Amino acid sequence: MYSVILCGGSGTRLWPLSRKNFPKQFLPLYSDKSLLQETFLRIRKIMPAENIILVTNKENFFNVFNQIKDVYKDFSKERILTEPVSLNTAPAIAYAVKYLLEEMKINDKAPIIILPSDHYIGDTGNYLNLVKKAMAEIGDNIGTIGIVPNKPETGFGYIKKGERQNGYYKVCDFKEKPDKETAKMYVQSGQYLWNSGMYLFSAETFARELKAHSPEIYQIFSKDYSGFIKDFKKMPAISIDMAISERSGKVVVFEGDFRWSDIGSFDSLSEIHQDKNSKSRHISIDSKNVFAHSSNNRLIATLGVEDIIVVESSDCILVQKKGRSEEVRKIVDYLKRNRIKELEHNLIVYRPWGKYEILIDADNHKVKKITVYPGAKLSLQAHRHRAEHWVVVKGAAKIINSDKEIILKENESTFIPAFAKHRLENPGKINLEIIEVQTGSYLGEDDIVRYNDDYDRT
Repeated sequence: MYSVILCGGSGTRLWPLSRKNFPKQFLPLYSDKSLLQETFLRIRKIMPAENIILVTNKENFFNVFNQIKDVYKDFSKERILTEPVSLNTAPAIAYAVKYLLEEMKINDKAPIIILPSDHYIGDTGNYLNLVKKAMAEIGDNIGTIGIVPNKPETGFGYIKKGERQNGYYKVCDFKEKPDKETAKMYVQSGQYLWNSGMYLFSAETFARELKAHSPEIYQIFSKDYSGFIKDFKKMPAISIDMAISERSGKVVVFEGDFRWSDIGSFDSLSEIHQDKNSKSRHISIDSKNVFAHSSNNRLIATLGVEDIIVVESSDCILVQKKGRSEEVRKIVDYLKRNRIKELEHNLIVYRPWGKYEILIDADNHKVKKITVYPGAKLSLQAHRHRAEHWVVVKGAAKIINSDKEIILKENESTFIPAFAKHRLENPGKINLEIIEVQTGSYLGEDDIVRYNDDYDRT
């Protein structure tokens, strides 16, 4: 058995928590683990880590690597595939299958499950039992997992069940997101399931169905590995649904009921917290049906309000009426039109080597808390317009400052003048944390000259 986790999305339906530079799959929304980490650890229970492949884009490669390494320290970078260009799920899946076949040399009849990285599953045991059953019974079909609906949801696609065969149903039809009345009809009929976006098949079946229903992708898929990578960008940007599942007569659905959600809105996140009986720092006085969420565990108090959602991040607050979460896109559209920086960036910024949090941002000075992961180091760099003061608050730092190399421990500091070449490294086994105070006439992130960099950013 093999698994492919798709984690290249950049969704903004959960703004202000999810941003373009750090989308929702990397967020810990209902536990101390991110959605990606939860997905990896869940499927890891039924297969070895070396059988799990992740597909992402260049921007998120180190977010994926650092998060997986955090929960499984021996995970290999080679198991994280970086798309040459972000297209859609069909090319991404074709890339993973090609890698499994030609680089890992798997048996082309071995079952593969395709998983989104950003879903919630409340009943892990029931879910994994279904996955094992489906992978054992998939045969030469294209399989998907459909969720038994518990309400008329308009935010999901639906699958119409056909004839029952063994442990699955033939798929009659795929339905796009319906209106409320149609959704009610679907649920009442008992003939429809929510489309979870999880797929199962062997490499042999995938190639056969790709050839029959998406020849423009198959033409590139059939090349050798280097030719496939070279021509990857020529593939159409279409979903696996459009490329295969909605066209093929070999699609079957396994019915699942394990408290699933795609966490596509704050209304659904609210339901998950109810499902898990999560406790937040929310003081509710004369308030009803209120969901309050803080990404920083700040105290939120509500007084005399009903049916609202309050979401607080490090730099933004969203207050919305319950039931209108799908309209958060209107806010995102406004941010795009007016080029407001909070659309993409957060006060906490993630880098390949760690992260930094902006504590103060004024005209002539800026204060950051910088975290460097064990064994990681920043680029050898210099700044034209600013000087920096570094104070170590946790761990030990190996520092190049002009022509000197120094080791700083907690409560020790150094001053780096403008134009001086410098580098920060964590030689220890715990996270290094420093406070950086910048002073100067210009403090933009683009005031940086890189001379050497472990992450190819020179």
